[in-house]
Amino acid sequence: MTTTGTGTNTNTNTGALEAMLAHHAALADGVARRGGALRVAIGRQDHHGAVAAELVAYLAKEVLPHAVAEEHTLYQAAGAKGDLAETVSGMVDEHRKLASLAERLATAGDASTAEAEAEAIEALFASHVDKENELILPLLAADEGVDLAGLLVQMHRLTEAAQDETSVAEDLATSDPEATLLRLVLGAANRLAEVGQGDDACRLAAEAWAAVRVARPELAVRVTAALHRLVRWLTAEPVTLSAGPGSTGASVADGGEAMLDVRALAPAQRHEKIFATYGALGPGTAFVLVNDHDPKPLRYQFEAEHDGRFTWEVLESGPTVWRVRIGRPAGAVTGHEETATPVGAEPELDVRRFPHGQRHDVIFTTFDALAEGAGFVLVNDHDPKPLRYQFEAQHAGHYSWDYLEAGPETWRVRIGRSGRTAA
Repeated sequence: MTTTGTGTNTNTNTGALEAMLAHHAALADGVARRGGALRVAIGRQDHHGAVAAELVAYLAKEVLPHAVAEEHTLYQAAGAKGDLAETVSGMVDEHRKLASLAERLATAGDASTAEAEAEAIEALFASHVDKENELILPLLAADEGVDLAGLLVQMHRLTEAAQDETSVAEDLATSDPEATLLRLVLGAANRLAEVGQGDDACRLAAEAWAAVRVARPELAVRVTAALHRLVRWLTAEPVTLSAGPGSTGASVADGGEAMLDVRALAPAQRHEKIFATYGALGPGTAFVLVNDHDPKPLRYQFEAEHDGRFTWEVLESGPTVWRVRIGRPAGAVTGHEETATPVGAEPELDVRRFPHGQRHDVIFTTFDALAEGAGFVLVNDHDPKPLRYQFEAQHAGHYSWDYLEAGPETWRVRIGRSGRTAA
């Protein structure tokens, strides 16, 4: 590759090309190592289910998300070049075939079938990576009109972050890649549970839930149901979970802390209510969850999304009522803040990160969890006047409403509970 004196993009592209080639090599090695481990297990006539599940999980969590990100970035840039359009179309087809092979491996019923599917996956992916490295990447890197480094940044964002609905390209309109990936992840979790690795299965499902809960709530509900099923398989397996700093494991009285009783809610609504309540906590504060079953699936979800930033103390453990004190440790940083809120300060609830259809539900959940005299600061991207009418209808005389900032881009309102509403 040559570099011209005016080729700023070409200079930048060289580093991006090296990073992409290195990542491709790491992915190919990951597939090959797991495929090799599967062959070794089958050759020794060991139980191969767990090894096969590891390959499926690697494809679902690393390879296929990378493939989807490529289609929205590299492939779009390459497809604009007439001489690469046919190549790109074939590469997209190979992504679909790779996903199909992964699903077949996840459901393989015997060792010989699993070995054949794994070998097909290895061969296809090795050939696929070679084509990208030799036919697509060099041409894009040499083109000063292509910002390969910028495409690399976009790929990372698409791979690592929860995508919103608008990120799915029109050429994938007949399929749902996120749903496909989720099905593969849950298939791998089921295989792990079947071979006695239920704790790992639950952690994998919880990570999938954390990735889709905001952008794809309908998929998150599906994962929550699967997680409950997986937890029921753990009856004979020890589970070790760390609740983060500050958790003593001792029973403590709620001491007047807010209580969130979710027993009257539909199962699909419970976890979102609980996480909305947690999201409004300031460091050093807590609430008491009341449930009609052991909330162990919820704890896996907290591990996946708030690892090291929550406390979990069982106050009552059945057989008909479970009570758990869930808190945010003093000095903890929330997932949406750069600095910790001082202990004793009222928390901020920034709803701009939520889809519009979820915002009012989250706000009312946060208000319902407030202790008398407490409050929180609502942060929004428009005047929440419609919300105030709803508060007036549901909580007239029992809430306070004070504008702290009134636009034009950001609105901040302190909402407090001035007295208990009637039952």
